[in-house]
This record gives sequence, structure tokens and C-alpha cells, in this order.
Amino acid sequence: MILPLPQQRRPSLFPDHEPVVQGHSLLPGAREPGARVPRFGDTTLWDFNGVLKRPANVHASEWRVHFSLELEDPYWNLLARELMMIFFNPRHPLVLKEGVVLDGATDPRTLIHAASHLRTAARWARGKGLPACPDGWTVEDLRQRIVDLAADGARPGGVAGHVSTLKTLAAAEPAMSLPWPTGDPWPGQSSRTVARISNRVSTPTVPPATWFPLIRAAWTYVHNFAPDVLRADRRLSELRAAARPSTLGIDGRLEEWLADPQNRIPVHAPVSEDQAPQVHWHLLLLLLGYESSSRSAFNSSSLARKRRRTRILDEVAKGRITTHALTGELARVVRPDGSTGPWHPGIDPRALFEVKTALRDAAFTLVVGLSMMRDSEIHEILRNPIVEHYSTPAIASTKIKGTTNRPGKHWWVAEPLVEALAVAEAVSLHPERVFAPIFNDRSDGTLDGVKMLTAFMQFVNAGRVWSGLDEIPAAYVRPHMFRKTMAMLTDQFPGSEIATGIQLKHLATRALANASTRGYAASDAQWARYLEDALDNVKFRKIKDLYESHTAGEEIGFGPGAERVKNAFDQITATVEARNGDARVADSLLRTTRIHIRFGMLNNCTADHTNPVGAVCLENAIIPKGHTGPLDERCRPDRCINSMIGPEHLPIYDSHQRKQLQLINNPSTPACRRDLAERELGITRNVLKMTGRSR
Repeated sequence: MILPLPQQRRPSLFPDHEPVVQGHSLLPGAREPGARVPRFGDTTLWDFNGVLKRPANVHASEWRVHFSLELEDPYWNLLARELMMIFFNPRHPLVLKEGVVLDGATDPRTLIHAASHLRTAARWARGKGLPACPDGWTVEDLRQRIVDLAADGARPGGVAGHVSTLKTLAAAEPAMSLPWPTGDPWPGQSSRTVARISNRVSTPTVPPATWFPLIRAAWTYVHNFAPDVLRADRRLSELRAAARPSTLGIDGRLEEWLADPQNRIPVHAPVSEDQAPQVHWHLLLLLLGYESSSRSAFNSSSLARKRRRTRILDEVAKGRITTHALTGELARVVRPDGSTGPWHPGIDPRALFEVKTALRDAAFTLVVGLSMMRDSEIHEILRNPIVEHYSTPAIASTKIKGTTNRPGKHWWVAEPLVEALAVAEAVSLHPERVFAPIFNDRSDGTLDGVKMLTAFMQFVNAGRVWSGLDEIPAAYVRPHMFRKTMAMLTDQFPGSEIATGIQLKHLATRALANASTRGYAASDAQWARYLEDALDNVKFRKIKDLYESHTAGEEIGFGPGAERVKNAFDQITATVEARNGDARVADSLLRTTRIHIRFGMLNNCTADHTNPVGAVCLENAIIPKGHTGPLDERCRPDRCINSMIGPEHLPIYDSHQRKQLQLINNPSTPACRRDLAERELGITRNVLKMTGRSR
């Protein structure tokens, strides 16, 4: 029994035997009688392993709250336990009865942070000469604590965490038995405001000099090198399954094996060109059908064993060797020195572990780099993750951040990611998860996404002499940076704001987006040149497709803007014919002719960006400082002389016309909604009138 403290104003709301976990989903084992769920009276450790579902990328040590060092003091110990109990069970009846309403903690890591904040606060107070217990502190002392933190160089994010804990203590004070300075030290201010954290997304992008070779290397390993690695893995598994523990009859088996000219002596990959071949005795034993632990079959002092060893070394001297005993011929690549050869010097059992790890890390790199999934969501991917979501391939996983019920989510993906996940699943030994340790050397199967990215870059750079891959420049790279990079990339391509909104799960629109989405999609100076070149290439391909369709007699668009484009195409065709030119001449003219087209979802804009004459979107508009060209959000396809309605836009307007007619003809439609539908119908009919499809 824990004795009451003299500073307690009243008994604690929670008895010692009360479970810490209430209102959370327990694991099946934690519901059984006798299961050890942390109790409020536990003063040294709260262990949530086996009690609450732990995210796949969280280590077991991060699921335990230790009341160590300063928190061993009875006052701080009880204060910490009461705060965490209230924080973890904000809907506890006794807590609500005291008028305390908190958002609460979603998992034990929040409690660990709170314990750390209390521990360092006690240490700070001791150094400042303040009373040992906070019953003698003031609100001004708490403010000074944060000032000192910032002055000591703490990062704004870390400062915000300390502020949040102190504000939570102030809010929870009525429900606590120990005294705490009364009142919020920063009333009306959020933790981010106190810590001076800008609302601008501070996550950097992956530098393009690193992003391009990293993604290319990951795809090369997954697509080109993975078949060799998986073949070696299957072969090694077969050899180990068929291996016999006893070497009885090995001499006859050895002669039989050597009699086949296809069999070659396995040797280690040479470290240098002048190194003599070194027999891989373990692998040789496996190839002969014996367990590799029987190495003494060649290393003993007996005459028979010496004879076997001499027999093998004689064959090696004749050049009957191979470094590819498990794989056969490997995929061939062009190396930096211009030579052509296999991408790896030789995959033996040890090297197999290394390249399997590289495959897993390559698959992780592709998924984190191209899917916009968070690190925690990727680690939660289970076997057979590819499903059909709205008739499109998608990854099924679990959302962890900001949730307590772990909802299932889907992320649409392209074919390369499907292949990457298949490779990761093939090398994973975990019964459920796709991304897991290659060997079962960790009981919890936890991986670190940052270490996986770093290890893959280092592995690629170390093997460039053989693999022929480009060097990946060293850079600060973290999983969340890829999410920011992809958001920025998708936003920079025409019409992709919708994709950004869907993938980031924010309700983004073209005219007004969530602040987080806009911050994620903000351009990056390092990428400006690459994006500009990419946009120019995409735009030229689309213009070239339009030109080819026009010369083939197909309709490419309607409206005054389309007529100007057609006239420009006709002039190019006439020039090509006058010069007796070919497709290359046409391409050159297309690149040099001033054809202005901005491709959009509802129409194409043909206004000159530098001189948008006749652009209706600019009439009576307040043009933002520094902006050039039309204002997309004020586009009027039915009125503007620069509007070009393409055949791809017609189904949208046809559908919109039918929808407005349904609303107008529905007697239950409110008058104000019917008026809006009639205006929308008029705009749609004006657009369709350009195409001759108006009804």
C-alpha cells in the first residue's frame, strides 16, 4: 500500500488497483484472467506491451513508461501517475465530475513524453534553486522554464511539447490530489504559438540530386536484380532442406559430383583482382548434400580428409570455379568504366542476406517515395496488400497518426509499387507484415525507416563498381520528406491538385486548399529547374498529339481559342510541305512556334501568359502581386475568347447539363437551388453551343 503524502490535498481519485487502460481496445491476451495490465499503483513501470496494439514501427521499449530518476521521488511519482492517468482516460467519470475535459493521449508514447517533461522540469528546478516540489512554484516560474528551454537551444517542436504538458497540468489541476500552480501560464495561446512555430509546413523536400538516383536504384533492384536474388534464396532453401547431418559416403558423392562437368567449385568473390580463389567450403558441402556445419570433412588432419581437400584444390587450380553457384548467370549491366558484366560479384549465403536486405530496403524506398504514405502506414502493410479500390489498384493499410481506432485506408498506386510490395513480401519472414527483418533476430520484428533508407543508399554506393548504378549523393533524407516531395511534384503538373487532395486525405480544391495541403505542395527552389523542364516536355507532347490529330482530320477542339490553334497548326503544315520536310521539321516548328495552351480539366486556355488579351478572368479582378497570366479560379469557358473546349471535356459538360436539368425538374428542389441550377445550365449550354451539341 502506498502511504499518502503530507502535501496531498485529498486522496487520489484513483485507487492503487485501478487499471491504467480504460476505454482502449485491449489485445486478446490482455483480456484473459491474470493478465498484467498496468495499475495506477505501479510506481516503477507501466508496460503496455501485450496490452495495447503497438504500431509496427514502434519498438517494445517505446511502449513502456519508466518512473526513473527524478520520478522516483514520491511527490513527482504520484504527480506523474495522476497526470498520465487523467491524460490516458480523459472520459473517466471522476475526472469529468471534477470539470476536467482533455483531448487525451492516443498511445503510451505520449505518456513517455509527459514523463520526460516532468523529469527535466524537476531537474531544472533543482538547478535554479526552486523548491523541490512544485507546490512552491508559481506560474511565472513555469513561463521562465520555457524561456530557459528556448535559450538553451531546444528546437521549437520540443519546446511546444513541454508547453503542452504544462498547459495540460494546469487544466488537470482540479482533478489532482497534489498542488500545482493554478492557472494556464499562457491563456488563449496554443503550444505552437508559445513555441513560435510557424504554420508553414517546415518539412523539406528530398534534394533532386538525391531523389532521382535513389528512386532509379530502388527500381533497378526491385525490377532487374530481384529475380536473381529470389532465385538464389530458393536454391539455398532447397539445399538446406535436403542436407544430411552425417558425412557418411561423402567420398563417393564427391566423385559423382565432380564427374558432372556442369558442376563448378564455389569460391568466395575476390576482394581484389590479384587475390587467389578461396573455396567456399560451407557452400560446397551444401551442394554435395550435407549440412554446412560438417566443415571438418575438409579441415581435419586425417588422410582421407586431406585427400578430399587436395582433390578440390586441384580442380580449383584448373579454373573449375564459380562465384555464382546459387544463382547461375546474373543480370548483366554496363558499369561505370564502360565494361559489361554481372551486377554482383557473387551471391553466397552471406551476401544473400545482404542483398535480400537491400531488396527489402529498395521496396520500402519505392513505396515511401511514390505512394505518399506515412512511415507508420507503410510498416502496417500486411501480406496480400494490393486490393481494388474504385476499380483501381490500391494498397490497403492502417492509419495510425492522430487516431485511436486504427482505421483502414487505401492508397492508389501504380504498377511499380505493386511489384515492389511483391518483392518485399517474398523476402519477409514475418507471418503478417510485408516489411520485417530478413532473419528472425528480433522478437518484435520492428524496423526503422530512416535506417532502411540510409542503409540502402550506402549499399548502392558501395556496390556501384559492379551494379553500374549512379552514385546517390549523401543527404539528409527522412521518410516524411518523400511525402512532401511527392505532394510538391503532383501539384506542379497540370490538373494534379485533385490527386494531391485525395492522396493527402485533405478536401483540396483548385481555388482554395487546406493550409496543410498547400504547404505540402509548395514549390521548392531545388526542384524548379527539373519541374520546368518536365512541364515543358509534358506540354510539348500534348501539343504534338493535338497537331497529329489535326493533320489526321480529327476534331481537336471547339471555340475561338481552338480556331487560333488550328490556324497555327495549318501554317506549320503548309511550311513543312513547302520545305518538303518530314516529322522532324514539324517537331522543330512546333517547338519554336508561339502556341499558348494551358491544359485544364474543364477547358484549355490559349491566352498568352505575358499578354492575356481578352481574358475574361482578368475583368474587374484584383491581381495578386507578382502574378502573370490568367487567373484559373475565375475561368469562364462560356465567355472567353481564349477558351478551347476539347473532345475530352464534352462528357463532363453533358453530364453536368443532365444533372442541372434533373434538379430543375425536381419539384422538391428549393427555389434558391433551382435558380443556381438554371444559371449553371445556361453556362453549360453556352459551352455546348460552341460544339454544336446544345439542346
